[in-house]
Amino acid sequence: MTAYWCERAWLGDEGFVDGVIVEVEGTHIAAVDRGEPPHGAERLAGLTIPGFANSHSHAFHRTLRGRTQRERGSFWTWRDTMYDVGERLDPDRYHALALATYQEMALTGITAVGEFHYLHHESSGSPYDDPNAMGEALVAAAREAGLRITLLDACYLSAGFDAPAEGVQRRFSDGNADRWATRVQALAFDDPGVVVGAAIHSVRAVPRDQLATVANALPGSPLHIHLSEQSAENAACHDAYGLTPTGLIADAGVLSDRLSVVHATHLTDSDILTLAAAQVYAGFCPTTERDLADGVGPARELVDAGARLTLGSDSHAVIDMHEEMRAVELDTRLQTQLRGHFRAAELIAAATSNGHASLGFPDGGRIAAGAWADLVTIDPASLRTAGTGGGEETVVFAATAADIVSVIASGRRVALDRAEVADRLAASIGAVVS
Repeated sequence: MTAYWCERAWLGDEGFVDGVIVEVEGTHIAAVDRGEPPHGAERLAGLTIPGFANSHSHAFHRTLRGRTQRERGSFWTWRDTMYDVGERLDPDRYHALALATYQEMALTGITAVGEFHYLHHESSGSPYDDPNAMGEALVAAAREAGLRITLLDACYLSAGFDAPAEGVQRRFSDGNADRWATRVQALAFDDPGVVVGAAIHSVRAVPRDQLATVANALPGSPLHIHLSEQSAENAACHDAYGLTPTGLIADAGVLSDRLSVVHATHLTDSDILTLAAAQVYAGFCPTTERDLADGVGPARELVDAGARLTLGSDSHAVIDMHEEMRAVELDTRLQTQLRGHFRAAELIAAATSNGHASLGFPDGGRIAAGAWADLVTIDPASLRTAGTGGGEETVVFAATAADIVSVIASGRRVALDRAEVADRLAASIGAVVS
């Protein structure tokens, strides 16, 4: 048993509370109490919140940061660079890159990651001797970095509606959803810190008659999909099927309360009601959505209708959950020319408890008995946070990842040297970029 005394801890609906004693046994919190620090307790000075859940990650996209803005940058310069990297990775290189990326996440207070994984096979499209070698490399990297991981194995069969996979996309495809399901159902990890979930890359990448196969392959496990990320996707889907992407997945029987719709940027009013009625998770990734000029999604409307908001760093233009939280509010302000769409507490919940639940860790993202023992402490007196009040608004609207002074993940302190992680990032990225 280890005891921590939190100077100020965030207890969900109660907000920040002074003098919180957290007793940890193994990977979970055994008890939470209030009072003076008990003898031998480790002090956590500052603002302590639950660990963040990064609900949407593509680990190999970390190579793109700072490299896709040639001239003024476009979606195509971004995609060309992404595909170039995708051709160069093998299981060993992917493990090295993912380890460094996940260690960066751990240093920013992320304690669980949802890895949306579609880089499955050799560059020729042939499976490795171990067909799940790439996914297993990601899981090993996350656990080595101290993160829990949900491996969201994505079915990706076509380049577009009625367009076969070609070039590097051959690495993504299993040929059909049945073969994808056979491969994914062979994944098994004897580790409570690992969840295997399913993903539909997008409605353009999985034909209509195979969507249900993916949705039903892992009953009870998380299911994620990129949905209506760009208006062009909506137009192409309507041309192919006469439906919006939301209408298509509803018609195919994909909707359920275990589904996370990632981006959900270009939705009709009817789409919002359809998704909310199923109580889906709406996975917003504001720093990537702005980097790719995708647009600003209807976060407030989705939440008001009954969807649950989660947050992810996606392509890792930055890895900073504070920035993802405040961007939901600030981007909506720019779009509407109005302030005050989200309370800070709602955004903290999106980045913590909601995110963990969407990844199949329902006991994560809370400082409560029985929850995963994740404690992230923020300095309330840095250059950015000094004088900001030391409450929920400080966490969301003032702090950055640089203000995190302590991370405990699954009961273990994250003890990483930032310079060593930076060197590891530089080396692993340098090994796969031209």
